[in-house]
Amino acid sequence: MPFSSHTTLSTALIGTVYFASRDDPSPVKLNLSGGSYRSEEGKPLVLQAVRRAEQQLANDMSRDKDYLPLDGLAEFNKLSAKLILGDESSAVKENRVVTIQCLSGTGSLRVGAEFLAKHNQERVIFVSNPTWGNHPNIFSLAGMSVEYYRYYDPKTRGLDFKGMLEDLGAAPSGAIVVLQACAHNPTGVDPTLKQWEQIRQVVRSKSLLPFFDNAYQGFASGDLESDAQAVRMFVNDGGECLIAQSFAKNMGLYGERIGALTIVCTSEDVARKVKSQLLLVVRPMYLSPPIHGASIVTTILKNSDMYNDWTVELKGMANRILSMRKQLNEALQARGTPGDWSHIIRQIGMFSFTGLNEKQVRFIAKEYHIYMNYDGRVSIAGLSSKTVSQLADAIHAAVTRMA
Repeated sequence: MPFSSHTTLSTALIGTVYFASRDDPSPVKLNLSGGSYRSEEGKPLVLQAVRRAEQQLANDMSRDKDYLPLDGLAEFNKLSAKLILGDESSAVKENRVVTIQCLSGTGSLRVGAEFLAKHNQERVIFVSNPTWGNHPNIFSLAGMSVEYYRYYDPKTRGLDFKGMLEDLGAAPSGAIVVLQACAHNPTGVDPTLKQWEQIRQVVRSKSLLPFFDNAYQGFASGDLESDAQAVRMFVNDGGECLIAQSFAKNMGLYGERIGALTIVCTSEDVARKVKSQLLLVVRPMYLSPPIHGASIVTTILKNSDMYNDWTVELKGMANRILSMRKQLNEALQARGTPGDWSHIIRQIGMFSFTGLNEKQVRFIAKEYHIYMNYDGRVSIAGLSSKTVSQLADAIHAAVTRMA
């Protein structure tokens, strides 16, 4: 399928699901198409650590609402880089790292795309097949040519590792490759650490430039350090890479639009030049990033008590998602639903690629008022113990009646 057609179709289908769910008057409707965490009560969750940070900020009468510099809140940038790169990162110690505050993960990708379109010799960028629906839009809008590498194997509902390595190995030298650091969207399928090392070797041997989309640190395993291992593997080899970071999921700051773009360079001199060019991208795009979300994140990351409380809450969210996976798999087994559904518990993060086809997804929406993406991606983070049986009934009916 031509790239432009793929993008138009993907965007249109996502919009169709959203409006269909919004306009459905059914009292039992369930929207599992979005990328937002919900509590056991089905409500958006504001973390207690976030509430404490906001209260502390509100009580500080010395704070103002002046513009931030083009690169954002300096302390936020420093702490964000530390969170993803680690306390003992040699790249940070050698001043080879540039971090700027951006508008969540999407904005970080967008700024990075504009920077690469202007300054990277090769304008081809590879994304996984499938990938997050906004990836192609972001990079094509910057004037880059988007290609795909194999990633998901529908037969095993797991990673097509052989195909991935072959496609990356065939990519032109200097091309950019988007890698999702953990909790792959939309499949929920991640490489193992051993596989990540093989990916790193191919990427470096082909002189490809890795651009990590780090939207779910701590949200996959519940452990911030574990979820950063793939990124650090690349950073520690001394090569260049870009990292788009978001605090939407792991701090629940969806509406604050807070994230960061980090570029790891080969030297301090290169880092200085990169930063000056990044600021030239930011100035005509949005000039100054918002202060509130950056202040919340900074307050939590620099206060050991709040930080510890945050990690406990983060682990709680990750564990609840894992519990929903287990409950859904068990519910399908109890109903004798045809097929092997163990991929639901093998996959990780917010989403599961169920294996349902578009016909089955449309049937579920019409008959059961449950909405998911037409490619079969379902948000496990939107489920609760009360709605698991509702989804299991719907999947069972779709598989047995709409095979």
